[in-house]
Amino acid sequence: MQLFIKLFGPCLQWSYHCFDRLVIHGHLLGLLRENQIVYFFRNVGGHPKLTKELLAQRTQAYQAWVEQFARNHHLPLLWAPLGVRKEDLVAPRQRRAQRSGQFGVYFILKSMEQGWSFRLLHPRFPSADPNYQIVRKCRNRYTFYYFYILDRIAGPMVLRIGSFLPFSLTGYFNGHNFIERELLRQDVPFVKDDNRFLSVAQPAKLQAAADRLDAKTLQQRLDYWAWVLGPKFSARERAACGLHRLYVVEQIEFCRNFIFKRSWPLRAIFQRSCELGLYLLTADRIAALFGRRRRRRLAGKLQNVMERLDHGQQVFRTYYRHSFLKQYEKADTFLRLELVSNDLRDFGLKKSLPHWEAMCTRFAQVTDRFAQVQAQNLNVHGSLDVLARLAQPLRRGRTKVAGIKLEQTRILRLLEVLLQGAGGHLQRWTTAQLRATLLDQCRLHQQDYTLNQIRYDLRKLRLHGLIERLPRSHAYRFTPKGQKLALLLVQLRRRIYGPAAFGLLRHRPDPHHMPNSAFERAYHNLQRAFDQTIELMAA
Repeated sequence: MQLFIKLFGPCLQWSYHCFDRLVIHGHLLGLLRENQIVYFFRNVGGHPKLTKELLAQRTQAYQAWVEQFARNHHLPLLWAPLGVRKEDLVAPRQRRAQRSGQFGVYFILKSMEQGWSFRLLHPRFPSADPNYQIVRKCRNRYTFYYFYILDRIAGPMVLRIGSFLPFSLTGYFNGHNFIERELLRQDVPFVKDDNRFLSVAQPAKLQAAADRLDAKTLQQRLDYWAWVLGPKFSARERAACGLHRLYVVEQIEFCRNFIFKRSWPLRAIFQRSCELGLYLLTADRIAALFGRRRRRRLAGKLQNVMERLDHGQQVFRTYYRHSFLKQYEKADTFLRLELVSNDLRDFGLKKSLPHWEAMCTRFAQVTDRFAQVQAQNLNVHGSLDVLARLAQPLRRGRTKVAGIKLEQTRILRLLEVLLQGAGGHLQRWTTAQLRATLLDQCRLHQQDYTLNQIRYDLRKLRLHGLIERLPRSHAYRFTPKGQKLALLLVQLRRRIYGPAAFGLLRHRPDPHHMPNSAFERAYHNLQRAFDQTIELMAA
């Protein structure tokens, strides 16, 4: 990351890194295995024989509680429609809750999905115990509840709870929502769009807020909402079976975000970096990025992919087993490098929340190596065509102003004269004196360059941003950008464009019989470079 900031520091406004999407699964210890189910109903519940009705009783009780909770709090309880994203369905209600500051549950969705549950099987052979039943853990389709919550600390989050034993729980967080709540609590002004920050008054406080997202905070929010919205167990049942949740990370996204000052360098260098990444990131280099050693037999993907998503957005992905690194641009000035992991064993990490610090350290190292490699790939020339942009006409109100082109001899003559007084801000020039100097140096007649023509040219240069009028005077001076563009245009026309075109079309000097001139040798080197570039483009 330091190399990226070193190379592109002048083009960057600021940068930050944080966790983005987090999917954390909560296992209800004490009701995960078949023998624990038998112990819970027989020894704790006092039911000598397990039946389907007994298992269904817990499910029906929880479903009735959810419906009663929705009625008491006037919450919508709907089935998730097919073909509609859940986030799009609840977005209006979420915006309303955020505007009003209404914390808590604001929407509940039901969905039929696959999940773990238990079923009873009759023994194939007779047993001495008449109450003997076989309990098997299996995957079935049943109802899951999605609780959409506006939390005071974590911001918008989602809690998914299954309605069948073992009542699996999954929490969906977003690190940007947590940062937003922290900045609001500290009264730090910011502008946020979706899951990105466009601007912030104090970037250091934003990074400090991102660093405060830790395992303790996540577990506290999950434990609180699991106690409020999860299935109910008595104190005796919890003590007898040791019921508590063990939280493990199922999916994690860690991102580094770079906000550029302008849009024009980002898209060009991003496209070039993607092209170079497809060629340069070989299998060994991909494994080195992820901090692993490539083996001959590898389960999962090991490849580079360039994808084009909706709205023309391009995403560069580097896959390693069940994880991948991706790079993409958002809007015009936002570049994100993101690491996504669906299985932490790819990094040799354990998934439970007590190992959160090890996850943070490893993900920061991987994304830092990726940022360093991408910085080298991004350190290329952009494809902004300054000459093409200057050649485009401008419209100011109802007036259309022509562009500035290399073949316009009159404009280039005027720029040459203006550059002679650039150090003194042209304060000695009036329009009449400027015209007289130009006529004298270029040996022109009065009718060749009239006063109206020079006024028109000065107005064109001013509207294109090359010059500006001094306050309370009729004099002009170059803008910082205008002086560079004027030098580029004049030198390009006089020293490169003109001689190179003449040598290409009229007469090409023999390099073996040229005068002993450094300037002439530079022309030959330039001509040779032009030939090589044309050959490369033709190939």
